[in-house]
Amino acid sequence: MQAKIRKLLKEKNAIMLAHNYQPPEIQDLADMCGDSLELSIRAGNTDADVIVFCGVHFMAETASIISPDKTVLLPRHDAGCLMADMIDAESLAAKKAGMAPMPVVTYVNSTAEVKALSTICCTSANVVKVVNSLPEKEMLLAPDRNLAMYAASKTDKTIHVWDGYCPTHEWLTAADAAKAKADHPEAVFMAHPECRPDVLALADVVESTSGMLRYASQSAHQAFIVGTETGLLHPMQKQNPGKTFYPASKKMVCRNMKRIGLTDVAACLENLSGQVKVPEKIRIPALAAVTRMLDLSR
Repeated sequence: MQAKIRKLLKEKNAIMLAHNYQPPEIQDLADMCGDSLELSIRAGNTDADVIVFCGVHFMAETASIISPDKTVLLPRHDAGCLMADMIDAESLAAKKAGMAPMPVVTYVNSTAEVKALSTICCTSANVVKVVNSLPEKEMLLAPDRNLAMYAASKTDKTIHVWDGYCPTHEWLTAADAAKAKADHPEAVFMAHPECRPDVLALADVVESTSGMLRYASQSAHQAFIVGTETGLLHPMQKQNPGKTFYPASKKMVCRNMKRIGLTDVAACLENLSGQVKVPEKIRIPALAAVTRMLDLSR
């Protein structure tokens, strides 16, 4: 199956991108693995005609926003994001209408329609940089309340919070984190900013997935507790075979991120099925918000 997929990728002039939470067999076959920001940048720079995005729906949408001339394929259309479902364009428009004029910072974990109503996008890797780049002192950050509260703790800006969250990260409680630290006292506890504030208070390091990978590789420590979706342990172990990684909780599994299998990738390449295409009337304003974010990363 792996050989078949590599052959199809070559025949279709396609690139396979995979998020760090994807199953190991998907990550191992991908041309690039990364977090949302890294994959968004790669999608914009690729010379491929076809982008096979192994992640969830909003990620494929973001690739379509950035690269409208590419064919973007999502191998499983039922790979959604529960956080992205906690906000829609109608509810965001209503929220904006009821507030004083202010920028809207939207996490990339959102639909294209929501991005189109936003001032600028952010990821967990760059949220503080994005917030501080805005001249305004007050803003709305949606849809992740935990990310918004984390950003608020790192800036003097006033940040209004949308009441959304990632269920996978919300499952990690302070009690779970305390137990993991007690079970592995020699380990550094790394937590994702989508975690609850009381969990972040227990963390030694707060980083995005790419930040965690970088920190684990550069650190002199030999053991780490990983406070994010368990899929990240695979690339961490591959990059650092001599180090030990423990999940903060085995509950932290995103079913949507685990939907795509090798047979799904092969099928979508054979038939060019599962295309994700953002309409121009939505894509153009959404692109403005995404581009403002990407410009900060160049």
